[in-house]
Amino acid sequence: MTSYNPKDWISFIFKLSKADTFRKLIPMMLIIGTYSAVIAYLEMVYWKLPEDSHVKNISIMHSMLGFVISLLLAYRTNTAYDRWWEGRKIWGGLVNNSRNLAIKINAMIINDTDRVFFKKMIPLYASVLSSHLNNNDTSKQLFDDVDLEIDYQKHLPNQIANNLFMKVNNLYLSKKISGDQLIVINAELQSFTDTCGACERIKNTPIPYSYSAFIKKFIFIYVLTLPFGYVFSLGYFVIPVVVFIFYVLASLELIAEEIEDPFGEDANDLPTKKIAENIKKNVEEILN
Repeated sequence: MTSYNPKDWISFIFKLSKADTFRKLIPMMLIIGTYSAVIAYLEMVYWKLPEDSHVKNISIMHSMLGFVISLLLAYRTNTAYDRWWEGRKIWGGLVNNSRNLAIKINAMIINDTDRVFFKKMIPLYASVLSSHLNNNDTSKQLFDDVDLEIDYQKHLPNQIANNLFMKVNNLYLSKKISGDQLIVINAELQSFTDTCGACERIKNTPIPYSYSAFIKKFIFIYVLTLPFGYVFSLGYFVIPVVVFIFYVLASLELIAEEIEDPFGEDANDLPTKKIAENIKKNVEEILN
């Protein structure tokens, strides 16, 4: 996750980070610029269309569709950000649940061997879950055209949660904790699996294909028709104008694509590894 000062305007304006969409869009921007130059040349030099040509009225279509595309992109980015923020809240809950479990274990368990087990396994769950969510196969579990090999040993978060519960149950059977204490600890252990399921729901359920494809096609056709209407009023200045409009619209879509999946190695993804490291420090501090 990129660390930055939100009040430093200069760095925002003049610095290009790896999260900036400009670098990703340079090839398409060059193609759009070349296309706009060709259309401008054909209309002004080759075809020599008069200024009262009906082609000029295409700009009316852009005025009407501009409002529609702005609504679509606003909804797209808001939906993507909601998924990103939900992921952050889920991992914030995992931090709290790990601390609560460590505090309860610290108060209930006296045996040093048992305490060492929990000191290792509680933070290990967060670390393993982070790696699990960064695995590309996790995002393909619901795809119809992908046949993943079923190997339950690969779902390490389930294995860690299973070991934790088995340990707690053995503590109860050996009379080291009471039934009431088992119920209290079980609530925290169950929250681990709930956290994993909520994260997988975000990871393997992307924005519906039809909606995402429609926005991309809409932006592409909208930009391709811009030079036809505005070349009469802008001349060859239509080239940078169309390129800039494409950059703005396509950037919003790229940003939405990146943040709708908050788990991964992208610059704007959640720092799950860092959060897991903080959980480890907190748990070790409590159980020491």
